[in-house]
Order: sequence, then C-alpha cells, then structure tokens
Amino acid sequence: MAEVLVTGGSGYIGSWCVLALLDAGHSVRTTVRSLSREAELRAMLQRGGAAPDAPLQVLTADLTQDAGWQEAVQGCDAVLHVASPTLTTAPRSDEAMVTPAREGVLRVLRASRDAGVRRVVLTSAIGAIAYGHPDRDTPFTEDDWTNVDAGIEPYQKSKTLAERAAWDFIATQGDGLELATVNPTGVLGPVLGPDFSPSLGLIQHMLDGSMPLSLKFASGYVDVRDVADLHLRAMTDPAAAGQRFIATSGRSLWVREVAGILRRRLGKRADRVPTREMPVWAARTLSLVKPELRPLRALLGKDLDATSEKARRLLNWQPRPVEDTIAETAESLLALDAHLPADGVNETA
Repeated sequence: MAEVLVTGGSGYIGSWCVLALLDAGHSVRTTVRSLSREAELRAMLQRGGAAPDAPLQVLTADLTQDAGWQEAVQGCDAVLHVASPTLTTAPRSDEAMVTPAREGVLRVLRASRDAGVRRVVLTSAIGAIAYGHPDRDTPFTEDDWTNVDAGIEPYQKSKTLAERAAWDFIATQGDGLELATVNPTGVLGPVLGPDFSPSLGLIQHMLDGSMPLSLKFASGYVDVRDVADLHLRAMTDPAAAGQRFIATSGRSLWVREVAGILRRRLGKRADRVPTREMPVWAARTLSLVKPELRPLRALLGKDLDATSEKARRLLNWQPRPVEDTIAETAESLLALDAHLPADGVNETA
C-alpha cells in the first residue's frame, strides 16, 4: 500500500478522497492551513466511516507559502492535489482567484518532484474545459479547453490557468514526475461538514425555498464518492499518466430536471422546490443586484453537456446513477442542516 498526501483534506472533495484512500488500505497525510481544524476534520472523517485509529497524519501547509510542503510530500508515493480557491457567492477578482490556484499547483508539483513522488493527481474542473465556447450540439471532451479570453468568471479562469501551468511544468521541469487531472462537473453527494461545493448550494437553495424559480442552465453532475474513486484510479492505473479525465455521471440536466427529481424522490420534504423556471432575461437582470447569481450569468441559457467516456474506457470507472446522488444529497443536507461556506479561499475544489 502507498503513502499518499491529500492537500486540502478538510474540503468537500478532499475529505472523501481521504476516506477512499483509507478504505483502500493506504496511509494518508493531509494538509490544512491551521491545525485548529484537525479535530473537526477527524470528526468529519469518522462520520464518513473512518476508524478513530485510521493511519492519518494531519499537517499544516498553505498554498500561498512555501513552508511545509517539502515535509508534507517527503516519503510519499503519490499526491492528490485537491486544495484550491473555491467558487464563492461574493465577487472575486481574477488575481485573487488565479494567483493562489496557479502558484499553489506549482508549489505542490515542485515539492513532489524534488521528493521523488511518482504521480500527482490534480483536481481540476469542468471549468477548465467547457467555458467561453460558442453553443454546440456535441458534448465537451478532455480535448477541449476553456477560453480564458472570453470574459469568463475568475473561478473558471483560475481552474484553467492552474491546470495549464501544471501541464507546462510537467513538460518542462517535471523530471519524470507523472501527472493526471480529474475534471468534475457539478459535484453532489453526502455532506460531512460545512465546506461543500457550489453545486450543493444549488440543492440547498431549492430545498429551503430561497430559489423560488429554477434557473435555466444545464450541467453534468457527479457524486463526490465517484470523484474520489476516479482520483484513486488516476493515481494507480498506468494508463492514467499524462491524461485528463472528465468526471460526470451522465448527460447534463437542466435545473428544472433536478428540481423534478427532488420532488419525486423526497415528496412533501421537497414542497419548497421550485416548479417553474425563471426566464433567462429575468435571471440576467436579477444577477445585477444579487451577487450570488453573478457566477452563474455565463451559464444562463447554456447546456454544458460533457462526456466521461474516456474515464469509463481507460480506467473502468462506473459512476452511480445521478438520480440516486441527487436524492442522497438532499437527504444529507436535510439531516445536517448544512449552511453555505463563508467567502474566502477554502481548501476545496
């Protein structure tokens, strides 16, 4: 079994990656920005099924500083670099999102190379693939790259430029270090703590009635547990070296379709879920006065369908049905009474 570092283990995807690694018998290290979060992290992992005495070491390291990274990767066979600035409801500048994402990737890659790590798996996003393009009738694939000059939001720009920087580093300075990337669509699934993906916020807003009308856009969705599974496959399979992998469970869904699934599966507990769709023009107008809608403006009216055929074919990845994931997401949010994370640079994807 391997010694594996997971950056940002307190985040939504990171915590499930830690659980998947422990379940597979690996020894795990994970980084947080402050050890004050260690007790919270361990409690989250135990809620997810980890044993109290699981082989897990929690270390401090910050993506914006060099300190701690050499120690974190020393002796590791592989690194899952999950930590990154996350999408928030408040406006963020390009620089505030792009710089820590890109510089953080390069810090982790340099430390991994110098420590003799075999492979790094980088958590990228569909945001590095599907944005800034004209409308199209075919699904996005790993050959596509987001057009950063098309006026996209800072989050998508940061994911694109960080992944570009990673591939450039491997090509010019990697010295044998292998890289694979996982590019998830909207990440859903059970919640272990308060740090979770923006896609979960969409479900939460529909459940609590703060989204009285469905927004008109279509996206793929994927279960966080399947995202973690794909990270492990990308870490261990020889075929994954040098490859990008889109993580999506099936065809894209319009928000109104997600709402319909919630109403069918949850019954009366989904009474506040919207039954009607907001016109695109109205949503665009509303986004001018509601900052939480701004990151979604580029999506309005669009269908960002993508395919995971490559991950299924090369790595035998088999995600669970999206309807089950949506229902389990809602059940988890209702049970946890979860709240959206505050604005800031969270160590999630």
